[in-house]
Order: sequence, then structure tokens, then C-alpha cells
Amino acid sequence: MASLNRVFLIGNLTRDPELRYIPSGAAVATIGLAVNTTIPMGAGNEPKTEVCFLRVVVWGKQAELCNQYLKKGRSVFIEGRLVYRSWEQDGKTRSTLEVKADRVQFLGPRRDEGAAAPEPAQELAQQEAGGDGPGEDEPPF
Repeated sequence: MASLNRVFLIGNLTRDPELRYIPSGAAVATIGLAVNTTIPMGAGNEPKTEVCFLRVVVWGKQAELCNQYLKKGRSVFIEGRLVYRSWEQDGKTRSTLEVKADRVQFLGPRRDEGAAAPEPAQELAQQEAGGDGPGEDEPPF
């Protein structure tokens, strides 16, 4: 039987990203995300909004960019997969279900910001390609 573990989320950050480095030197950022869902209540009633709070983990250069550009309240699109983890703490087994982000796209500015922060997408693409900027045959976008 086939299986699929893929999530697509659009929401707002509940706090600033928390960046840390593991012993191997890889960057890891943890993001709190709130995703709203509007539920119709039927004839004559106002719709109800449900909020789902999620923990999102981002790795590598993308984690560093999230730490640099994202702040509490910022809208983001997350593409990733669900990961279940468990561990022992104080003799008790703890567990969590979190999202491991494969892609984070910064959407609009926070509602209280006048202008959007610079988009790091081009910077990340250039670094992954190994260049400092667009080549002679490449468009500058």
C-alpha cells in the first residue's frame, strides 16, 4: 500500500525563530507556527476560527536565513513532512509530533511593519549553486 507524508502550511510565527548549532556544526532553527481555519457555523451564525499551533524544525542554511529574516507575526509558507519523536526525561517518556521543513517561503510583512524584509531566496539559490551572483547567461532574477 502506498503512503505519503507531506504537509503544506500557511501561517504566522508565534515567536521569533530559535537558532542553535548541533555538534557537527549544522544549523537548526525551531519555529512556532499558528495556522487558522475558519469553520462555517450554519445559517445565521458567524463563522468560527480554530487555531492550530505547530512546532516546525528547519535545517542548514535555510535555518540561518529564517533566523535572520523572520520575526514573530510574520507570514510563511512551509512545505515539509511530519516527524514523531520520543525521549526519556525524568524517568518519563515524552513525545512530540513536529513538522520537518523542506522549504520555507517568506510571504508578507508583519501587519505592523511598513515594508517587507529583503527576500533571501535569490541569495540562497546563488549559494547552493556555488556562485556569488548571476552569470553572464543567467537572468538577474
